[in-house]
Amino acid sequence: MKLSILMPVYNEEERIADALKQALAVDYPCEIEMVVVDDGSRDGTADALAGVDDARVRVITHRRNAGKGAAIKTAVNSAEGEYMVILDADLEYDPQDIPKLLAPVLDGRATVVYGNRTFGSHSAYSFWYVMGNKAVTTAANVLFNSYIGDLETCFKLMPVALYRSLDVRSRGFGMEAEVTGKLLRKRIRPYEVPISYRARNREEGKKITWKDGVEALWILGRERARRSNSQTR
Repeated sequence: MKLSILMPVYNEEERIADALKQALAVDYPCEIEMVVVDDGSRDGTADALAGVDDARVRVITHRRNAGKGAAIKTAVNSAEGEYMVILDADLEYDPQDIPKLLAPVLDGRATVVYGNRTFGSHSAYSFWYVMGNKAVTTAANVLFNSYIGDLETCFKLMPVALYRSLDVRSRGFGMEAEVTGKLLRKRIRPYEVPISYRARNREEGKKITWKDGVEALWILGRERARRSNSQTR
């Protein structure tokens, strides 16, 4: 099996080199490739990426910032692996956890695996950030009669062909809710494994806001309505 690690990047000049170094240093149980999409960065990200010399890394550049969902779509369309996982370049997630996500797939126990964050004082920069995440996840569980622990996790591992079939349209952070909503609508329940996590704050470059939470709730409602409509036809 070949794993495509998809990394959307926007204005991460200070972190991108370290993020790639950490990801490439992991002892993976399979062949990997890294597809990095520079989503219209306006700082020194492009120069940092130009200095990367590893055959496993491919860099694609958006001329203008289009959003995380758009960057992932570009990466997925270029991916050559059978499976994919998303890894942000902000160092909030530890790439050493990726083999944990792969284990249930390689053992034949799961097809889709999510990394479940356990929020604590060391891993969340605000009370409202955690509550917002829990509210969106709870909404998904209620709407689709499921039980998942962390909808907004970046670590979503699944077959590349499956992600392409979802036809994700959200261009920004709403892609997290859309992916999960469409999986649950297909009655695909993600297998979850615990992962480590350290959230950065606004001063460190945190980009997601409360507006993204509202959008996520709207997207989940839309996907649930589509499920109902398809069942009544």
